[in-house]
Formats: sequence, structure tokens, C-alpha cells
Amino acid sequence: MALDVRRVVIVGAAGRDFHNFNVVYRDDPAYRVVAFTAAQIPGIAERRYPETLAGHLYPHGIPIVDEAALESVCRRERVDEVVFAYSDVEHASVMHVASRALAVGADFSLLGPSRTMLSSRLPVVAVSAARTGCGKSQTARYVSRRLRAAGLRAAVLRHPMPYGELATQAVQRLASRADLDAARCTNEEREEYEPHIEAGSVVFTGVDYARILTRAEREADVVVWDGGNNDFPFVAPDLHVAIVDALRPDHVDTHHPGEAVVRMADVVVVNKVDAAPEADVERALAKVRALNPGATLVRAASPVALDRPDLVSGRRVLVVEDGPTLTHGGMSHGAGFVAATRAGAYVVDPRAAAVPAIAELFARYPHIGRVLPAVGYSDAQLLALAETLRRAPCDVVVSASPVDLAARIDVGKPIVRARYEYADAGAPTLGALVDAFVAENVPAAAHAPVKA
Repeated sequence: MALDVRRVVIVGAAGRDFHNFNVVYRDDPAYRVVAFTAAQIPGIAERRYPETLAGHLYPHGIPIVDEAALESVCRRERVDEVVFAYSDVEHASVMHVASRALAVGADFSLLGPSRTMLSSRLPVVAVSAARTGCGKSQTARYVSRRLRAAGLRAAVLRHPMPYGELATQAVQRLASRADLDAARCTNEEREEYEPHIEAGSVVFTGVDYARILTRAEREADVVVWDGGNNDFPFVAPDLHVAIVDALRPDHVDTHHPGEAVVRMADVVVVNKVDAAPEADVERALAKVRALNPGATLVRAASPVALDRPDLVSGRRVLVVEDGPTLTHGGMSHGAGFVAATRAGAYVVDPRAAAVPAIAELFARYPHIGRVLPAVGYSDAQLLALAETLRRAPCDVVVSASPVDLAARIDVGKPIVRARYEYADAGAPTLGALVDAFVAENVPAAAHAPVKA
């Protein structure tokens, strides 16, 4: 090996880290990535990035170790550079990792959009956010429906969630629940993929996004990027929509890379204006204007509805919320709690019924309120969730998880779904902006006028 080869550790969480490796380091002999580190997601450390994905420079693949081992890996492997590559992290936390790298003599770096974004031959609409739980996926579903209403084929590229066998997840095309079953998707993966499929979209995801994009382009007129956490897109957008949360107006510029996403967006949607005090809506708008004065600002609502409100009113209810929104998203509750309380339910605290694996989750995230995160990164976690629901002294479960929980687990009591979708809440509207984008970027022969 040449003496000037730079030895690199990529600090990640099974997503951005693999993408950065694939597009920047994989085939460059000037670098040698000696390890990935893993954080945020349980059970993704102690694996290897397989040789079939790592390329000819890595005949034995690349080890994935827990982030706690960063210093020891840097010393043992004589690392020159630590590259930070995961999302929805407080700015100060990023610099704590930087300090750990600097303390052992390594450089610390972040790879930016120009170096890591792929180019598509098709028009691209990207949906990103300032934080997890702002409403990206419901917005991406709205955009996809708008494009389909214009007669266009929209391929949804979802930010990676490769929590299983990486070699078999290189390129995934998911068009049905049977596809999700065949891919052995975790509950967390299903939360992101299943609503798109139910809405009529085909989801493309996996590990190797150059190949994923090429596969998606074969059957689409427009690409819709549905981002994960608060990351910026893997594909260069022609229209970049960023979501901020009016319920968290102080989080517009506090997390990485969410602040960068807000600064770079063409359109910034201030979501949940139907649930937030008007003063908080105005604070969020003011922060966005200060960061990105050239962006078009849109107000949006996130209305929530129960499938069977008659089963909820006056009953003892345990609420299950979207998992990431509560955990690293930092919310105390979500749409399920709002829907249950509005329906007149008595919300049961799940802590007394929590089995050890769930109790550990509450200890790790003490900000969570009287709700249960819909965890399911593994079969064991899903079983723990089901047992907690069975043990809880409630009459009904209200599930705001985007996945159909009743189809996944049997809890011995009714499960009522709380569903939430995107809704414009003033002018300009996102719908009109998408229509204008189609008119400017898509050949007229490819689409028909939007039907009312």
C-alpha cells in the first residue's frame, strides 16, 4: 500500500455513511476506509460492509463497530481522518465527536451535497426536513399523488434503512406488502415504505443508490426523494422542499444537517400550523426567513383522523406513536395522543406494563410522555412491543404508526389507526408549486392537466 494513502473511519448509522463511501471512497485508491462506526439504531454494529458492496479494494469487506470504540479504532488503525455521516444530531453533539477525533490526532470532516449527490436524467423533487417527525413522508406522499394526478409516473426513492443483510439489500423495489414480507422489512422500515405503497407508489431503496436510481429511472417520469431524519438528499433536486415543525419552532437551526437543509431549500413548508400556537408558527417563519430569505414559504396542516372514533371515546386507551419521531426526534407525543385526547379517551401510561426491553427505551429517552414508541428494529423488539400492549390496562390501542400494526402483531384488543396527511393551509400552496414545477420541467407529452 502506498505511504500516502489516507486512512479513514466513517462515523454513521447505516445510511448516509454507506452512501458517502459508495460515491466518494469505494473506488479511490488514495483512501482506505478501515471501519464504519454505528450509532442511533440498535443492533447494526458488529456487522461487516460486505465485499460485494465494498468493491475490489476491499476483498474482505469493512468492519462496522460501535461508535463507543472510535478512539481505540483510530489508534489501532492509525487513522488520518474521521468523517461524520449521520443525521438529526444536535450541533454540539457533532462537535463532541469531532473533539474525540482530534484528541487522537485525526482530522475531522463532513462531506457536502456537491460531493455526494447523484445526478438523475429525470426531474427530481426532494423532500427533506429540519428534524425527524416534521412530516416529510406525508408531504412526499402528497407530492407523489399530485404528480400521478398529472398523469406522471413518480418513483419514490426513500432514504436508506438497511438494517438486515446488506448484500441482499443493495437494490430494493417494493410495490406491495408481499414485497415487504419477502424483504423481511423491520417495523421501522415498514413505517416508511408501507404508506407510500398504500398510496399507489413504488418505493426504491437499499444501499447502492447509483444502482437504485438507475433502476427507478426505468419506470418513472419524475423522481421523488423522501428523506430520512433531517438529512439532505442523495440525488440532486430540481425542486427541494424542506419541512419545519411549528410545534418545535426553536429547532429550525439547532440540529445537523437540518439547518443546512433549511438554508438550501427552494421551498420551506412550516407544518402543523393547525396544532401549534400562532406565536410559534410566526417564530418558525421568522427563523426560516433569517436562514433562507430566498425560499418560498408555505403553511401546512397535518390533520389527524381516527378510523373508529366510536371505539375510543370515553375508553381507556394506550397510544402508540411513530417510533423515530419520539426517540431521536425528541417529541414527547405525536398525532396519536392528539387524536385520542380530542376523541375524549383516557390515555393510559404504558410504563407500568412495559417489559424490560421497552422499559429500557423509556429510560434512554426520558422526554417521552404517556405514549409508546412503535419500535421494531428486530423481531425481539416487536414481540416486546406486543407483550407490553397485551399487559397494559387499556380497552383499546390507538396506533399512529404509519404501518398497519394490527397486521403485524396480535395484542388481544382492538387497534384503531390514527392517520395523518398533508394539507395546504394558505397561499402559496405546495400543490400549485408542484404544478408549476411540472409545467416547467416535464415535457407536455408526458403528463395531462391536473384534475380537480
